[in-house]
Amino acid sequence: MNRETLAELTRHGTPLRFAASVGPGATKSKGATQPGSTYERIAGLPLTIDRCELLPLVRDTSSGFTKVSIVVRLSGGGEAGEGEDITWDQIDQIEFLRGGNQLTWLWGARTFHEFSRLLGLANLFPVEPIRDSARFYRRWAFESAALDLALRQRGVSLHAALGQRPRPVNFVASIRLGDPPSLGPLQALLGVDPGLRFKLDPTPSWDDDLVGELARLGCVDVLDMKGWYRNLSVAMDVDAGLYRRVIGALPGAWIEDPAVDGSIAHLLERHHDRITWDEPIHSIADIEALPWRPSMLNVKPARFGSVRALFDTYDYCVARGIGSYGGGMFEQGPGRGQLQYLASLFHPEAPNDVAPAGYNLQALSRDLPRSPLAPAPHPTGFRWGTYDERRTIREQVTKRQASG
Repeated sequence: MNRETLAELTRHGTPLRFAASVGPGATKSKGATQPGSTYERIAGLPLTIDRCELLPLVRDTSSGFTKVSIVVRLSGGGEAGEGEDITWDQIDQIEFLRGGNQLTWLWGARTFHEFSRLLGLANLFPVEPIRDSARFYRRWAFESAALDLALRQRGVSLHAALGQRPRPVNFVASIRLGDPPSLGPLQALLGVDPGLRFKLDPTPSWDDDLVGELARLGCVDVLDMKGWYRNLSVAMDVDAGLYRRVIGALPGAWIEDPAVDGSIAHLLERHHDRITWDEPIHSIADIEALPWRPSMLNVKPARFGSVRALFDTYDYCVARGIGSYGGGMFEQGPGRGQLQYLASLFHPEAPNDVAPAGYNLQALSRDLPRSPLAPAPHPTGFRWGTYDERRTIREQVTKRQASG
């Protein structure tokens, strides 16, 4: 995205807004939920929408790129609910903002479940997205905003609606060590919080000395091998030597998204109880298609698209003794707090990759919150803590590299 376009989206600090007055109610649709499920507790919440706004957020990240998110704000009955579209490709976000006045079909009175079914039938992209995965991310933005609004209209919090208690949230910092690799970014964060734990992305340039120093520090919880990504800048080719090096030297770390490749098949077989999955998981069917029954999963809500798919996955994992932890994708607005809220209810003690947004900015603050995060749910809604509502944060590039 060029600077002129960014300036247009956020001119004078005021976002482009697309809003309108109330529209007709929608025909109610049928749909069943699993009796006794987590989703059943919120599926029937009444929901009224008479306004939709799209609010862009632009941030320079510690990974050296500019992230554009869009806050989806749904309003009705004197309340507002928010979600965040973290779609990666900036052109998809620009087209979304340009077509935001075409969302009148959202208006009306339904239950939350009926609204979700409507989203499942809709095309939320004015033009075809660059990546199909963006369809999940945008649907999640609308579903989370609608859930927030429905709960606020009812005057109840998510944890109260689910009959659960929010607990302190353990989190890790997800960073990259650069190329050539250096422990500088990691040590800078340890200088802020000596007890901080990390999720790291190994690369072939990690030599024995660097891996040995990581082992000595004993601060790594997750190794993200990025072996399931295709045609992306973060995709990693299989390097058998790297796999042997990090898996052997860091025995306490989870191995996330390893490539299922013949050259490392025997190594992975010996350590399959340490393997966890992220990129391929969008549904229960994806879990059941894995090469091994997992002990742990990285459950990223935006990958699931719908609240129902996410909550059903939580229930599935609990019933089968599969652990889970949360993951983020450079959320800048309400989305990061919503991830922390879910972590507080479903996996508070796990190595959650949901560090506060300040960990992803280029300028490292000395007063970053430490893990675990104290519970911070709002009295009503699907909302946790606060976020920086400035439309743009542009910073100087630093050497610290993070992966979200």
